[in-house]
Amino acid sequence: MQDEQIVALYWERDESAITATQEKYAAYLTKIAHNILDDPGDSEESVNDTYLAAWNSIPPQRPSVLSTYLGKLTRRISIDRWRRRTSQKRGKGEFALSMTEMEDLMTDREDPQSVLDAKVLGELLNRFLRTLKPEERNAFIGRYYYMDTLRDVASYCGMSEGKAKSMLFRTRQHLRTYLEEEGYIL
Repeated sequence: MQDEQIVALYWERDESAITATQEKYAAYLTKIAHNILDDPGDSEESVNDTYLAAWNSIPPQRPSVLSTYLGKLTRRISIDRWRRRTSQKRGKGEFALSMTEMEDLMTDREDPQSVLDAKVLGELLNRFLRTLKPEERNAFIGRYYYMDTLRDVASYCGMSEGKAKSMLFRTRQHLRTYLEEEGYIL
């Protein structure tokens, strides 16, 4: 079934929209959730919560790219679940590892200035990503957005893990320099 048809089912409030979403995107959404949570049970719950979130948000939303919309919902839901789960203990998984790699570029504050800083950082990050070669951009997004393992990133980029690790390190260094040049204080 085409994405436009699935979205139309959501707009018609037809429950078969959830079944169609599950049939088409379950593996994709489970991979995102598992890369963050590293737990099959929590991953399954996050994916199920994604279906509910899609049901509750479409309408009024009308996503033009359903896979991206669902991936974003899954990512947010999984990160929230990971934060709740690890508020008392430290978890192991790709999310924790990839966030450790990027922690010097992030802040934990939730004050209005931090919210504004996060928006500015997001815009700068998008501009930076457009300057990268496709291979670098795919590796960066795979590692730090989808929380793919280094092995997976290396595999779909067609390189060794060592090369992928080095490329990601250099990309983070270039990102740091880019942000500083743009006046973003780390």
